[in-house]
Amino acid sequence: MMDGCIDTHRLEQLRYIYSKTLLNDVVPFWMKFSIDRENGGYFHYLDRDGSLLCSDKAVWLQNRSLWFFSKLYNEIEKNDEWLAAAKNGYEFIKNHCIDSDGRMFFLVDKQGRKLRKRRYWFTETFGILGLSEYAKAANDREAYELALQTYRLIVHLYHHPEELPSKFYSENRNIQSLTATMLLMSTTQVIRAMDVDKSISSDFSQVIDTCIGDIQRYFFKPNERALLETVAQDGSVINTPDGRTINPGHSIETAWFLMQEGLYRGNRDTIALGLQILDASLERGWDETYGGLFSFVDLEGKPSEHVEWDMKYWWPHTESLYALLLAYVITKDDKYLASYDEVHAWTFSHFPDYEYGEWYGYLHRDGSIALPVKGSAWKGTLHLPRLLIQGIALIDDCINQ
Repeated sequence: MMDGCIDTHRLEQLRYIYSKTLLNDVVPFWMKFSIDRENGGYFHYLDRDGSLLCSDKAVWLQNRSLWFFSKLYNEIEKNDEWLAAAKNGYEFIKNHCIDSDGRMFFLVDKQGRKLRKRRYWFTETFGILGLSEYAKAANDREAYELALQTYRLIVHLYHHPEELPSKFYSENRNIQSLTATMLLMSTTQVIRAMDVDKSISSDFSQVIDTCIGDIQRYFFKPNERALLETVAQDGSVINTPDGRTINPGHSIETAWFLMQEGLYRGNRDTIALGLQILDASLERGWDETYGGLFSFVDLEGKPSEHVEWDMKYWWPHTESLYALLLAYVITKDDKYLASYDEVHAWTFSHFPDYEYGEWYGYLHRDGSIALPVKGSAWKGTLHLPRLLIQGIALIDDCINQ
């Protein structure tokens, strides 16, 4: 169902940019500064030059770094240093980051002593990504079984949210979150690809069916051209700042999850839903004055409760680049290529740090640097590497068609 590609010369140029960014800027930075060779795991509170700002370790970023080094080994090159970096994280996560109930801690200290645990199960989803990818890289059945065990737990919690503390008093305001649905869908897609014996593929399909249905039934409002972050249990709009919030990055990320699932299944309706969401999210999220994507927008154009609403974060831009490239490859519609070019030009002229490597994560609305840090409790080794690794794979598929 991939109908067409950009001309080969252009693809090769883009592949060169992605590969150079990955191997010259991103990988060396994290290999040099993030690996804790004394305690295991990874540091991620890193300043512009890679110097350490804090030695605590957010577990969801431990999981993302495990995914990163394992994915490099699986997709880019069988480099033993990358596999060793992955093993360094796997042992730390396995031994220090999992609670007795199967949930994961949110924050540990550098030695792995527990500091904080959150009611959300989002850390666990990235644990599944990392464990699954590492299981493939190391041919480690134990890692796969741990991923599968954690996966079954989050599926159960998705269907039984009452077992976790609620954000609101549910008898007065019973809500549901897009984040849970999109993360479960993406996580299922990843672990499905690692299903070594194909024994539970039908279970994965059922979970993804549920996620697609929930996105379409509850969160996407085609008449308003918006994918909402939070809705009531029946899908109705909650007329509060929270309920009117649109996160363009999440929406665009969800769009390409759907497009990829449509390709996997050969289902044009799922692809069409992803394209609809992509179109709507770019319309609402793109800053026509300064360029770049807003972090949050309000459904009705009212002031956002997020004081950082007009900041330009790195990750919505990486998600947009992959989504637009995929959309063009699927549809051969020049509007997606034009949008890709616009987002690419803005992104690559504002986020890369050509002196110290890696990318800035947080810019003001006009594109000036708000924070020079390269790593934080939220910025690590997922969004930019995923764009580059998956982008290279998509380009290679096109070149080899």
